[in-house]
Amino acid sequence: MSALVYLIGAGPGDPELLTLKGRTVLENADVVIYDYLANPVLLDYASADAELIFVGKKGFSEHVTQDQINACIIEKAQQQGVYIVARLKGGDPFVFGRGGEEALALVEEGIEFEVVPGVTSGVAAPAYAGIPVTHRGIASSVTFITGNEDPTKPETAINWEHLAQGADTLCFYMGIKNLPLITQRLIECGKKPETPVALIRWGSLPKQEVLVGTLEDIAQRAEEVGFQAPAITLVGEVAGLREQLAWFENKPLFGRRIAVTRSRTQASDLVATLNGLGADVIEFPTIEIVPMESYVALDDSLARLTGYTWIIFTSVNGVEYFFDRLFTTGKDARALAGTRIAAIGPATAARLCEMGIVPELVPDEYRAEAVLEALLDSGIGAEDAVLIPRALVAREVLPDELRKAGVRVDVAPAYQTVAVSDARVASTVASFLNEEIEAITFTSSSTVTNFESIMKRALEESKSEKTFSEIMTNVDIFSIGPITSKTARDAGLKIHAEAREYTIDGLVEVIAETYATS
Repeated sequence: MSALVYLIGAGPGDPELLTLKGRTVLENADVVIYDYLANPVLLDYASADAELIFVGKKGFSEHVTQDQINACIIEKAQQQGVYIVARLKGGDPFVFGRGGEEALALVEEGIEFEVVPGVTSGVAAPAYAGIPVTHRGIASSVTFITGNEDPTKPETAINWEHLAQGADTLCFYMGIKNLPLITQRLIECGKKPETPVALIRWGSLPKQEVLVGTLEDIAQRAEEVGFQAPAITLVGEVAGLREQLAWFENKPLFGRRIAVTRSRTQASDLVATLNGLGADVIEFPTIEIVPMESYVALDDSLARLTGYTWIIFTSVNGVEYFFDRLFTTGKDARALAGTRIAAIGPATAARLCEMGIVPELVPDEYRAEAVLEALLDSGIGAEDAVLIPRALVAREVLPDELRKAGVRVDVAPAYQTVAVSDARVASTVASFLNEEIEAITFTSSSTVTNFESIMKRALEESKSEKTFSEIMTNVDIFSIGPITSKTARDAGLKIHAEAREYTIDGLVEVIAETYATS
């Protein structure tokens, strides 16, 4: 029995423009076949067990042929044990996406398929450039045209005279290579030379580039600046509205390439917020949060919860892993009745609230020393017992100082952080070596030390003449707080700015403020 094949439009590039149905299919697919114009971030929606197959189709270089792609889809759909095949295509599969050809190939083999439309680049890219493809009083019609066809060939399928004198707005897909010929034919067929033109590269992404001109000069301008594919070429009076309606490039962090070193599971909020402000975020997860190999210490503490006066949570991870283990043992939040709860900061407190626990103590300054001071002020002493569920490796200042005050302290490792393998971050390392990264965020001391280790090893393997410190000289370094900043300085790094509030929101705030004044 053949699988069901979904031809999914991935949209123009911004991963948030994927449809809800497209996401649902990706989450349930056994195989995902994707191409160059589908944002690789969308692959995160696929299950860990899904087979991912890249079929290229990039620009003017050699690539997988359409017949080969058709054969791949059919082969996977007929493979035993495969029930859902997701064919992920940039834009919309039926708008210059050759989805019709793939659908016909499936029909010939008797394979069932569905089409999941996507947001097409011919509308989305101009919209992100501040250009409506239609506008009352200016443009009441729009035509989408492939830009890959040679306008000079004897039997062209394009009616150039009709295009030049017909639709108000013309959107050419993938026409940069033929731009001189396209503009020439339009002018020859009656389009005014002064007609506004906009070229939009990587539309809807933070690396979006827009070049404006007229039919008469846009080809020369594109050549002078080395403007490259993939891009939409928009011809029409509506392009003149860009000066008033441009919005995407006005975001405070637009085009800033910022590396985020947090673990992939933790980075989503930070990445989403920076993306929302227009930043080009590069994920560089230098650590992974993983379970403990043994939970003997934590399980022992969970069996004696009633014996603790306080439980102190020093991270969101500590909360999550503590409660996961608590639930595993058949208990729930009621087991903490009568025990006082402290949280190191608002994010940790918020996660506790989601678990049904409102912490009694959250210090104004979000670090271990502030928790210690607040506990001592509360009168904690020799008659008290404290449980600290935390990472396997962490700063010892809190348990050490509490013990000095006579408090009985049990530290129960609930999770551990491990370094990410170099292979997973190889492309980002190359971006640093090529000086393509403008800024980097550090949210903990472990992200600093692991980043340093990965980079130094990469420099050694590449036989680079530059040192780690020299590579980082021109990178703006943003730290979440003083402890992280100290670790970075100890590594020879210069902190560009430190969050006033030691939270992700505080970190984003200081980044936005820094670049707003630069």
